[in-house]
Amino acid sequence: MKAKKLVFAAVAAGALLLSGCAGGAGATGDGSGSGDGGLIGVAMPTKSSERWIQDGDAVKAALEEEGYSVDLQYAEDDIPTQVSQIENMITKGAEALIVASIDGTTLSEVLQTAADADIPVIAYDRLIKGTENVDYYATFDNFLVGQQQAWTLLNGLGLTELDGTPIEGAPAGPFNIELFAGSLDDNNAFFFFDGAMDVLQPLIDDGTLVVKSDQTDIEQAATLRWDGETAQSRMEDILTANYSDGTQVDAVLSPYDGISRGIISALTDAGYTVGEDWPIISGQDAEVDSVKAILSGEQYATIFKDTRELAKVAAGMAVALLNGDEPEVNDTDTYDNDVKVVPSYLLAPVPVVKDNVESTLVDSGYWTKEDLGL
Repeated sequence: MKAKKLVFAAVAAGALLLSGCAGGAGATGDGSGSGDGGLIGVAMPTKSSERWIQDGDAVKAALEEEGYSVDLQYAEDDIPTQVSQIENMITKGAEALIVASIDGTTLSEVLQTAADADIPVIAYDRLIKGTENVDYYATFDNFLVGQQQAWTLLNGLGLTELDGTPIEGAPAGPFNIELFAGSLDDNNAFFFFDGAMDVLQPLIDDGTLVVKSDQTDIEQAATLRWDGETAQSRMEDILTANYSDGTQVDAVLSPYDGISRGIISALTDAGYTVGEDWPIISGQDAEVDSVKAILSGEQYATIFKDTRELAKVAAGMAVALLNGDEPEVNDTDTYDNDVKVVPSYLLAPVPVVKDNVESTLVDSGYWTKEDLGL
C-alpha cells in the first residue's frame, strides 16, 4: 500500500508538471518552442522491447499535444545509428532532445554539438554519462526498483511481505538463488542490482539464501543489451554446472521481463514444470507476455513503471526549458554522471504479483483484460 501511495503522488506531480508547462506554452506565442510546431527530437534505443515502443509513442503524443512536431527514432541497439540519428535531429533544427541512450557513455561528442547549438537535452530513463551537456533526467527510483525485485522474491519464498516486512514464522531455508543483472553499459543496471543486493546480501551472508554458482558480482550476472537469449544461455550453463546433482533452483533475480522469459525457457528445457518446485522469478516493466506469465504461474512478479507518466514528465521538462522556465525536480543528489549531478525527477515503481494484476494494470488502463487474456 505504501508503494501505491508513492506512485499516485508521483503521477499527480507528473501531471501537474505537464499541465503547468502547457499553460506557459500557450501563452508565449513567440515561435521558440511555444506550441507553434517547433521540432523536438526523441531518440529511443530499440523496438525489440515492448516498453520502448510504448515510451516513444507516449512521449510523442505528449509533445504533439503541446503543439510540437516530433522526430521519433529507434536505433535498434546500435550505438553508431543512435549517434547518427541525434546528429540528424540537430541538423533538422530540433529545439530540444529527449534521449533514452543505448550506451550512456558514448554520446559526449554529439551532445557537445547540441550544446553548441543551445539545444537542451533530457535524459530519458537511462542516465547519460561523461558529459556536462545533459540538462535534466526523468526516471524512476531505480534503487527502489531493485529492492522491490528482491522483496518479490522473498515474498514468493514466504520470507517477507512485498514491502520487505518479515513474515513471522517464515521458513528458515536455505533457498538456492541465482542472480541476473542488466547490461553494464546502462547505468540503471547498477541501481537495480545494488538495490536488490541491499536486500539479498544479508540473507546470503547468514545462509538463508545460497548462490550455488557463486556468481554474485554484477560483472558475472550482467546481461548484455538486456537480451533474453543471452540470459537463457547463461541460465542453461548455470543449471548444467551447478544443479546436475538433482538440487533445485528456488528463486532467480531477474531485472527485466525479457530476461525473465529467457530464464523461464532455460528452466523449462531443463525439465522444470510449473508447480510446487517452480522457482520464484522477478522481473520489470509489466510487459504483456510477462504479465500473462505471472497469471499462469511461470513468473512470480514484475515491477510496474508507468511509462505514460514518465513520458509526461520528460515532455514537460522539454517544454518548460523551451519556455524559459525551470523544470520541476525532486532529486538533486543521486544521479552523478561522472561530470556533474544531473537534476532529476523520480517516479515511484509498483511491484505486481498475480493478486494485484487487475487492480494495478487493468484498472489504471495500462493493459485491458483482453490484452491479458482475462
